[in-house]
Amino acid sequence: MIVNAENISRRYFRKTGGANYFYAVKPVSLEIAAGEVVVLTGRSGSGKTTLLNMLSGLLAPTEGRVLIDGTDLYGLDDRALSRLRSELIGVVPQGRSAIDTLTVMENVLLPARLYRKPLPGKAAAQWLERLGIAPLRDARPAALSGGELRRMAIARALAQSPDLLFADEPTGDLDDENTGLVLSAFRDYAHEQKKIVFVVTHENDALRYADAVYKMDGGQIVSSSERAD
Repeated sequence: MIVNAENISRRYFRKTGGANYFYAVKPVSLEIAAGEVVVLTGRSGSGKTTLLNMLSGLLAPTEGRVLIDGTDLYGLDDRALSRLRSELIGVVPQGRSAIDTLTVMENVLLPARLYRKPLPGKAAAQWLERLGIAPLRDARPAALSGGELRRMAIARALAQSPDLLFADEPTGDLDDENTGLVLSAFRDYAHEQKKIVFVVTHENDALRYADAVYKMDGGQIVSSSERAD
């Protein structure tokens, strides 16, 4: 699988005395291949989350195209885009995303239930174990810490076995030990199962797990590097 972003940008109208436009993301082009962990860094407000949202099918670019194996993501109608996202894409959002009335395991299995897929019970149990929260499978979110809720959201995304996993600040609530646990899980998932993992983060620890690193500033990518094997 290959993801191509071709000169994608996101522009917002902003009235400042006269009509004006603000570019959250200036034209960006990049290519991501299966089996890679890509890390996107940069200061707050640099456009990282906006770029992630465009690549993951959540936000249409103002200009440019996002292609997944040649399919123009935003050339699809809403139904086809929703189907593609449910089949291929997983997202770990930055904010809290737990359903309080469900247990941890029920939260992890929820996407499969919503899309009427076979429940990935075995995969869910394995990821809960890998991320150190298996003993909490029957607990409800109110009993979990912020870091445990974050790992539950990560397990939920991974349990669906997406071809493309997008994670927005996935280790922001975690201590050093659990940060390493999550990042090593991402690396193994990408390398062993030939998936794409795209991580937005401020954490320097993530860089050593990455196959490619991009840095954003002022809405554009200002540097990039790849790991030499």
